[in-house]
Amino acid sequence: MHRLLLALLLGCTHFTLVESQPVETTLDRGALPEAYAVWPQMIDRARERIDFAEMYAVDEAPSRLTPVVAAVGRALGRGVRVRWLAAASFAKTYPDLLAWLEQHGAKVKRLEKPFLHAKYFVVDGHDAYLGSQNFDWRSLEHIQELGVRFDSPKEVAALEDVFETDWMGEPHAAADAGRLRGSPQGPVPWDLPELVKLVDSARASVRVQVLTYGNDIDPLRDALVRAAARGVSVQLLTSDWELRPKTLPSIERLDPRVQVRILTIPKSSKGDIPFARVAHAKYCVVDGARGWVGTGNWERDYFEKSRNVGLFFDGGEIPQQLAAFFANNWNSAYAAPPGGRP
Repeated sequence: MHRLLLALLLGCTHFTLVESQPVETTLDRGALPEAYAVWPQMIDRARERIDFAEMYAVDEAPSRLTPVVAAVGRALGRGVRVRWLAAASFAKTYPDLLAWLEQHGAKVKRLEKPFLHAKYFVVDGHDAYLGSQNFDWRSLEHIQELGVRFDSPKEVAALEDVFETDWMGEPHAAADAGRLRGSPQGPVPWDLPELVKLVDSARASVRVQVLTYGNDIDPLRDALVRAAARGVSVQLLTSDWELRPKTLPSIERLDPRVQVRILTIPKSSKGDIPFARVAHAKYCVVDGARGWVGTGNWERDYFEKSRNVGLFFDGGEIPQQLAAFFANNWNSAYAAPPGGRP
């Protein structure tokens, strides 16, 4: 109640789409702010507390993430309480930054279940960010990402309820989650049925971009097919990770009326960068008027076994921006059908 009252008094109702574009590409049109600039601004404004839920944390200084880490250090130095949730399995792979956080006064918890795939943080209970960016120097410099900064009272309060549920290990259900949804089911409404309804509402177009797509999600697959069958233009854009033997069959089994392109980010001039140079954004836009931005890919495990969160939009500027973002990617020199250009 205290958090919601504070947000209402502040009169906050803003949603801002925030991108990360890989350097040395022509994908950045300059229409959206970049996460590497937005994150330090948010953190530097913290006066009481910041709650982070990040699958993992890793920096390779100097990088675009280094100033973000410095901002967290400044927050800790001025007495801001920092709690940090990390996926236990990835904490073993990337222990150094988590150890640094603990040494500087942050409380760090390594979450075993559900698997923490979400990427979000909340500042002072009224300013929040969620999106595809991991707390990883590569995410801000060498990967295409998309997220949302928002200060809408219901959604921020609901996101904090998700955090408290995972931090305390017991349900902390949101009274009204607004447009926030998540996976798996609880403490906020499940996102999978909402995504199905979103696709089913399409009358002209469905545009989806994810890192990988799994044809094993029957409700979503069927919704895409229903849309295509009634004459809706359905376009699916995935990263080149989809071309791996494990995931390629999902694309090959798709209804041929669903158009598919693969977005391939060229290697950096600095050489190979593991787990980078990839399109990692996750969003959907319908009829250019309704949309979703989230942290999970469209594969079964992301909806049933992993913690993920996302925001739904009905009208307003965000769906229009999503449509433009998708069109820029779909029509770029980096996108081609799975078998290469015709």
